[in-house]
Amino acid sequence: MDEPHYALSHLEVVLRLVVAFVCGAIIGLNREFHRKPAGFRTFGLVSIGAAVVVLMMELEVGAGADAVSRVVQGVLTGIGFLGAGVIFRRDSHKQVAGLTTAAAVWLTAGLGMAAGAGQFVIAVSGTVLGLALLLLGGPFERLMTRRRRKDPPRVPPPPSPPPPPSSGSPGNDSTP
Repeated sequence: MDEPHYALSHLEVVLRLVVAFVCGAIIGLNREFHRKPAGFRTFGLVSIGAAVVVLMMELEVGAGADAVSRVVQGVLTGIGFLGAGVIFRRDSHKQVAGLTTAAAVWLTAGLGMAAGAGQFVIAVSGTVLGLALLLLGGPFERLMTRRRRKDPPRVPPPPSPPPPPSSGSPGNDSTP
């Protein structure tokens, strides 16, 4: 029995999966260090899983752009549900937590799909930019919030009241 011929070598498949793992693991480590609900393992698995799905479509004989597009849509929809699982309300009901982690899960799926498609520049650049935003975004937001609280509102002062009207005509003294 002949082994099927794939357009990618085994080494290329492994390389794409390793790049997906590294991209997801880097983002996951950041979330892990910040003690977030999803961390190293979750992000690594999301990225590898997305890469596997894209690789399967690429290795499928006769899979066209439409099929790959449907797979990408399915991955992003599924990741949306996973991301929704990390979003929750705090006790005050006025704050929502987990949005950054959910967005990072979604980003990681994209990084995995890019790596799975062999788009290493996109995967690595997206990882670097995503990590930079995770590292610097919080301090930047706190700085801007502090600055906004310190600066008084820039509202012009109210207009001065008009001078009081005079009690009579000039030169007419009404005192006896």
